[in-house]
Amino acid sequence: MQIYYYYSHYLIVATHFTVTFMLKALPNSDFTNVVSTVNMSGIEAWHMDESEEDQKLPHRLNPNQSVSLKQLEEIGVYYWKLNADIYENDPELQKIREERGYSYMDIITIHPDKLPDYENKVKMFYEEHLHLDDEIRYILDGQSYFDVKDINDRWIRIAVSKGDLITLPAGIYHRFTVDESNYTKAMRLFVGEPVWKAYNRPADDFDIRKAYVNSLKCS
Repeated sequence: MQIYYYYSHYLIVATHFTVTFMLKALPNSDFTNVVSTVNMSGIEAWHMDESEEDQKLPHRLNPNQSVSLKQLEEIGVYYWKLNADIYENDPELQKIREERGYSYMDIITIHPDKLPDYENKVKMFYEEHLHLDDEIRYILDGQSYFDVKDINDRWIRIAVSKGDLITLPAGIYHRFTVDESNYTKAMRLFVGEPVWKAYNRPADDFDIRKAYVNSLKCS
């Protein structure tokens, strides 16, 4: 996977998990086309193994089974790549918030020195659960994993890092964990007043769960 940046009429290409860079002259019009594609494809996801090892490990299958952004969208998961360095005054973030009605915002830092009762909280976040509303997270620093269940009840692990904005639909079974770095800083967004209540599985009788499952059958 590659991440693209534009600086002074040059395209900088950084491969994911490497420190490889390439400079290439590129006309502005071509760059616009590249960025419009990359902004919606700069995320990595895969089907997980069934190991009970440390939740903070990647848990990839061998060979790896990648999951595309299109496959994520088919189960209601959406993604944007933004510039987290300017999150306080980012017009692109503001546009997304206005269009989608994300009126509430706060910031949480998940780290042993910042989050009280850290170990228990991390274990709690990793319980399979659903919410009655969408879960919207914008990663401002660090990295972590969101796991979601696909239509066949298989776990998909989504790796998120600085600049990733992700939305999980109401009614989807999911969970969250930091990775081995034990650090992520995220903006939590919500439509209206926040409701933090999580309903651990089984929650199949909830109306929101039934509506979500029906939406998959219709897609």
